[in-house]
Amino acid sequence: MIDLIQVVAASDPGSAGIAETFGIHTSHIVMQLISFTILAAVLWKFAFKPVFKTMEEREEKIDSGLKYAEEMKIKLAEAEAEKKKILQEASAEAKAIVTEARQTAEARIDKSAQDAIKAAEDITKKAELQIENDRKQMLAEARSEIARLVVSTSAKVLSKELTAEEKARYSESASSTLV
Repeated sequence: MIDLIQVVAASDPGSAGIAETFGIHTSHIVMQLISFTILAAVLWKFAFKPVFKTMEEREEKIDSGLKYAEEMKIKLAEAEAEKKKILQEASAEAKAIVTEARQTAEARIDKSAQDAIKAAEDITKKAELQIENDRKQMLAEARSEIARLVVSTSAKVLSKELTAEEKARYSESASSTLV
């Protein structure tokens, strides 16, 4: 660019006078261009480059943070799904345990009822047997008492003492009549 200004200034002698009339000095412009270039290079190296580098690092951190947040969102959704699945399994298992407990309780109640019925039947049978035995015993006692009374009455009616053979015959006769 400096060369272009010098070429223009050299080709047109009148134009150099106009530039100087307005206070434009080619040497000042060249010095300002050199100063600006040095300043731009220093700013680029020590200011803009580190700022851009910091901005890129922050952008990478933000991107990694967003990726991490997205991963965590996915993991949270998976954990929620797993939790829901575990709760459903636990609920199903609890229902199965309750059902099994009910069935066991019903089976025990049925068994207890059957045992109670069987015990009642056994008690009833024992009572019937006892009643039958008592009845037979009472009949046997009644027969022997009646036979004794018949023999005693017959002895009094006949006014004599009966022999053992006659007592046995009367007892047998009285017993056979009662049956």
